[in-house]
Amino acid sequence: MRFLQRAVALFAFVFAVTAASAQGISTASQPLALSVFAGGTGSWIGLSSGRNIDLAVGLDLRIRSYKHFLPSVELRGYKPVSDGSVASEENAAAGLRVERAFAKAPTVHPYVDFLFGRGKIIYNGAGYVNPEGTLVYQNTVSNVLSPGAGVDFDLTHYFSLKLDAQLQRYSAPVTVSGKVWAKPVTIGIVYRFDFNHHGQASK
Repeated sequence: MRFLQRAVALFAFVFAVTAASAQGISTASQPLALSVFAGGTGSWIGLSSGRNIDLAVGLDLRIRSYKHFLPSVELRGYKPVSDGSVASEENAAAGLRVERAFAKAPTVHPYVDFLFGRGKIIYNGAGYVNPEGTLVYQNTVSNVLSPGAGVDFDLTHYFSLKLDAQLQRYSAPVTVSGKVWAKPVTIGIVYRFDFNHHGQASK
């Protein structure tokens, strides 16, 4: 299943709709905030001490602020570029991200998020045996729940450095609990689209 391709297509669609909407809003009152990111991820897959190296891509769309918080819709996907020796995990998910707002423009942007999506585990080699020893699985597909947190460090007006950690729960019949908990940690670059032209109103 092509989870990453679906995620990229969804990101492109949201970006196109957002950009079109932004053209019809005056720069003095524009509420939209759109950013995209990409990075490298080291992931502890939660199965037999296996690890992956992934490519992570994402998009955050904020419509408005609420008191001291900045809620956004977040979309993101992970695609392994190094599968490791046990299994590879890929997923695409969407959900809510909430950033802490400050009175003055900060250089550090802490946030938490909670995402829900679909994921696939592909077991390497001859597959993975279930705890009863009765079945061998080549792959499993399930829903993925992913709470996480991170921080973006401003480098310029447009670019930030991202440090991000997630906890991803897959359903998998190859474990006694029936769950696999992956722990991906990402270092990436964020690009922010400036619909407000540096915050200056048009005259």
